[in-house]
Amino acid sequence: MGRIHHHRTLPPRLQKIPRAAEQSFFQEISMLLRIPDVLTREELALARRMMVSAQWQDGRVTAGHQAIEMKNNLQLPPTGDAARELAPLVQRALARNPLFMSAVLPKVVMTPMFNCYQSGMTYGNHVDNAVRSDPLTGQHVRTDISCTLFLSEPQEYEGGELVVEDTYGSHSVKLPAGEMIVYPSGSLHRVEPVRAGARLASFMWVQSLVRDASRRAILFEMDRSVMNLRQKLDNCQELVDLTACYHKLLQQWAEI
Repeated sequence: MGRIHHHRTLPPRLQKIPRAAEQSFFQEISMLLRIPDVLTREELALARRMMVSAQWQDGRVTAGHQAIEMKNNLQLPPTGDAARELAPLVQRALARNPLFMSAVLPKVVMTPMFNCYQSGMTYGNHVDNAVRSDPLTGQHVRTDISCTLFLSEPQEYEGGELVVEDTYGSHSVKLPAGEMIVYPSGSLHRVEPVRAGARLASFMWVQSLVRDASRRAILFEMDRSVMNLRQKLDNCQELVDLTACYHKLLQQWAEI
């Protein structure tokens, strides 16, 4: 496939993490979690340089049977040089991100992949496959959680919103470059048509240590409470006890 279009110079990154980012995880992880500042400015610039100059292929080569008629985008070949260099960069960024680790409790993070939507491209309503094979290792992974890491700034393209449907309605997402959204893989979702510009992103799936979404939500809330209390209080006995409760539940619910 052809090369993607070049973009304008990156605007300054957002420096503050909005409090709402931690509060958007609804009661049973039925909604989305926004994870700010996954990539550093340097990592983001490197990713964009490599993606702009890379060769792309039709994204339908990795679509499942249900989704293949809905999908119209470009992807980096997972075995190509650009994807092989950028995938570990994203994996390292996720491993050092405390919000991602706390909320998702990853057991396996599939090799990140990379896509591009240009004018007229879209991905219609679909549900991700319950089990996928890693494009590099061949390992089968249960897809508990889907992740989209935005690599283009919102003003660089028109349209292209990720829309996720859940019991609370329809939720449209278009984040600054370097930020990520995570949501249940069983959610009906789509990428709206891009009307102009190019939408670059990385996407991946996670098998969590804790299969049940409601249990993950409980553990996430407990862990967040422990971290917040630790900033306000000394390491008192009550904090030690609450931390112990967290680990007892994780031990009971985790699938190793």
